[in-house]
Amino acid sequence: MRKGEITRRGIIRKAAPIFNQKGYEGAALSELMEATGLEKGGIYRHFQSKQQLAAEAFDYAWATAVSTRLEGTEQIANAVDRLKQIVWNFRDRREGLVPGGCPLLNTAIDTDDGNPVLRGKARRALARWIERLEAIVAEGQEKGEIEADVDAREVAMLIVSGLEGGLMMSRLQKKDEAIKLACRHLEEYLETKVRAAASEATKRGKNS
Repeated sequence: MRKGEITRRGIIRKAAPIFNQKGYEGAALSELMEATGLEKGGIYRHFQSKQQLAAEAFDYAWATAVSTRLEGTEQIANAVDRLKQIVWNFRDRREGLVPGGCPLLNTAIDTDDGNPVLRGKARRALARWIERLEAIVAEGQEKGEIEADVDAREVAMLIVSGLEGGLMMSRLQKKDEAIKLACRHLEEYLETKVRAAASEATKRGKNS
């Protein structure tokens, strides 16, 4: 890897927490310079604008969040159990995120009334997140692990909205009650409304 690319990636990594914690407008150039150890010209030698840097910092922060939330799911065969692990990861594995919390929630709120570039980034990230969960549900239906009559997209949207909404409330109230409640509700929903009855019977048989 070339030295310039190493420097560029380092800038993104060091700038991501600032944008994730303070938003686009709140991230001062002086803070970016202090974090990266570069002057203004050194930063803009690698990026055309602050907006480009913010957009790539979001990509970095979101990729980190997705990786953390999917951690451990590759080894889980059953689709419902995989979805439950994602719910637990969202609740419990926050230390693996870029400082500032969920970049999707932060960016969606920060760009609600402006900054179409970052808003577009957040919208596409949300769409891909829903599609990923939807694919897990569809796979589970093909294997008979998930009820055939549930709507895969609806399940995915309920999971995302429940988790993100619970997180937003918990952050606003400065206590974990809402996110814990949301996770408990989603666990019950996945077990009672999503998991196929035949799959549950098989699970009970293995555990008996």
